[in-house]
Amino acid sequence: MKYYIYNCFGGTHSSPLAAAYHLNKLPKDRKPTDSEVKNVDLFNKLKPKDGGKLYYHGEDENGDKVYTVARRYTKNVNAAIESLGMLLLNNDDKIILSNTSPTVPLAMTLGGFTSRFLKIDFIGVPLLVLGAKQTYINLIKLVENTKNYQHLAVEKVTTLDNKNFNKN
Repeated sequence: MKYYIYNCFGGTHSSPLAAAYHLNKLPKDRKPTDSEVKNVDLFNKLKPKDGGKLYYHGEDENGDKVYTVARRYTKNVNAAIESLGMLLLNNDDKIILSNTSPTVPLAMTLGGFTSRFLKIDFIGVPLLVLGAKQTYINLIKLVENTKNYQHLAVEKVTTLDNKNFNKN
């Protein structure tokens, strides 16, 4: 069994979008519509207190599990998941932690700050949707890379920093 865990700072924008692409809940052949973005599970819904909690999004076409988590201001979340994985996983199981933060464009950063921190949704949400549309190709490539990496992973737990997935 593979466990894919997409992670980002707040856990409420780029990582849920990545999980939705992974599970084929968003189109890969075109930009998502405003409605499709806004209806992604957990999109723009988490609060700071939700940092470090694993959220299950579903099983992919191979029966592998897809999760998201917010790192917030610490990298200890990934380290804790790695340590726990080393203790609890069976020999054939793997966890692949995939950082979605490198795909986040400025519009999404500003939208997240405006909506989640300042609580001004009428400005923040349109910026978030714009950012999601700007980076959809980057997120799709990141997800495909993450899914393909399972064949290369030799460790029980692998962390992908994904720094090569630039922002648009």
